[in-house]
Parts: sequence; C-alpha cells; structure tokens
Amino acid sequence: MSDSRPIGVFDSGIGGLTVVRALTHHLPHENIIYFGDTARVPYGSKSPQVVRDYAAQDTDVLLQHKVKIIVVACNTVSAVALDVVQKRSRVPVVGVIIPGAEAAVQATKKKRVGVIGTVGTIKSDAYVNALRQIDPSVQAFSQACPLFVPLAEEGWTEHKATELIAKEYLFPLTLEKIDALILGCTHYPLLRNVIDNTLHHAVALIDSGEATAQAVAVLLEEQGMKNMSRLKPNLQFYVSDVPHKFTDVGERFLGQRLGKVHRVPAFPA
Repeated sequence: MSDSRPIGVFDSGIGGLTVVRALTHHLPHENIIYFGDTARVPYGSKSPQVVRDYAAQDTDVLLQHKVKIIVVACNTVSAVALDVVQKRSRVPVVGVIIPGAEAAVQATKKKRVGVIGTVGTIKSDAYVNALRQIDPSVQAFSQACPLFVPLAEEGWTEHKATELIAKEYLFPLTLEKIDALILGCTHYPLLRNVIDNTLHHAVALIDSGEATAQAVAVLLEEQGMKNMSRLKPNLQFYVSDVPHKFTDVGERFLGQRLGKVHRVPAFPA
C-alpha cells in the first residue's frame, strides 16, 4: 500500500519550517503541505483561548488539502490546544511536546532536564507535565527565552549579542546541573551552536522537531501510510500573510529553496 496524500504541517509562522526540514530528512519521499499563520504570529505571547481559536482555523486550512496526518509544529499550540486539533481532525495528529519529552528522558542520565521556549509554552508547563508522565523521577527546570525568536529570524545565529543573551537566559539552568535541554521552540535549532557553546558542550540538546519527525515516520510505517513512490515529492507552502523577507528567512529555516509561497484568504481577527 502507498499513500501519496500529503503530510500537513502548521505553525504560527516561519519556525515550523525546521520541522519540515526534519521531515524531509526522515521521510524524503513524502509530499508536504505547510501552513504558517504569519498574519497573526507570534502565538507564544497570546492567551490560551486565542491560541485555541487560531489552532482550529489552522487545522481547517490543512484539512482542505486532504492531508493524511497533521503535524502541529507550533510548541504553543501543542502545549495549550492539541486537543482542539485532535477533535477537529479526521486524520492522526502529532504534536511536538510528547516526542521532545520522550527524547529528553532517553538522553538524560542525571534525571535533570531543562526546557526553553516561548512565554506561552513555558507558562503551560506542558513539557514539565509530559516529562513527569513519562518518568516521574525526572526533575524539570524551565526558562522562557522570547528574544531567541527575533534573533533567529534576523539571522543573528552567531552574533555577539546572541551569545550575551544566551548566557543570560541559560545561566539559571546551568546552576541546576541539567544534562539535557529541550529546545521547545521551532526557531531554537537555528541557535543550536550558540546554545551548545554557552553550555560548554556538556548538555544534550533535544530538538523537538527532529524527535517529532521520527515519531511521524514510525506512525506512518505502523499505519501503512507511507508514500512508496520514488517521484520527487511535492512541497507546498501557504501563509496567511506574506511578510517582508519571508522567502529569504524561510529558506534559511528550511535549508532549501521554498519556491512559490501561496497566500490563503484572511482569517477573522
């Protein structure tokens, strides 16, 4: 059996392209539809109810394209609105929280795990709760790092300013003697080198997007839903607004050319 229907991926903006990048690595033959709600980004600073409303609308965009699975690349939506997507969707749904937490539990030897993310993700305690459910003996320590998002989008991945901010954000976590750190935002993998250097290469960095791509690969295999075609996959990109520099920034996140970016009709405010 071969299922050529696309994998649907949505995020609040550009960051989810790092998840698409991981998916193309682990599932190189799959067609992918990506939707970034760029008109209403960021989600991380918005109230849970607003995020839940947005998540329902984002889900509908992907379902219109007859996707076979929905990947919620947005950590904030995965944290506070995954149930909304699951109830609305007619196909399997995978968020980034559980795969990221499972990877961290496997990586930690000291049972001391750090979590960094947006304000919304950290306030939700979604990663902390997931870690406790998977292994109650794991201690979790969280830190919001909101400035990492604009730094990643600006391309300041190796900038001195980024190094200083990383030291400020990560210092409290170093005091907790963590040995694994969940990068709980799709933008953060672009800052991996700075984060790794700041932690003196002593902490395992867990890319939730990478862990999620692996989980999707396992699910598609188990459900017999993989695309067995060896034709070049079709990657399509949709946004709710096409901001300045979207293509340039997006290609840096994706690691390849985006091609044509389509704009969907405006959502209600």
